[in-house]
Amino acid sequence: MRRALTVPKRHLWIALALIISVTPANAETIEVTIEKLVFSPANVEAKVGDTIEWVNKDVFAHTATVKGGWEVTIPPKSSAKLTLKKVESVDYFCRFHPNMKGHVTVTSP
Repeated sequence: MRRALTVPKRHLWIALALIISVTPANAETIEVTIEKLVFSPANVEAKVGDTIEWVNKDVFAHTATVKGGWEVTIPPKSSAKLTLKKVESVDYFCRFHPNMKGHVTVTSP
């Protein structure tokens, strides 16, 4: 005969509190459009935990590349995301089209 597993309510509340404390309360998704070889907006202000989503409307691939940092490849007619994990202020560019430039300033939440 099988016994039903019971978990004290106190443990459920602790688990819920841990989940809530790890999830950024007001994390946002910031959209940057790529069209005609331009990042728009070119300057983005965000907080740690926010996500940038690049939406590529061009017919060829682009990247959002930070020298010595991160790189996101954005396929043609598609999108790609990056969740910001630390406070920083960085310039980024497209590795395939170096004249395409943007800037991200990340502050603490």
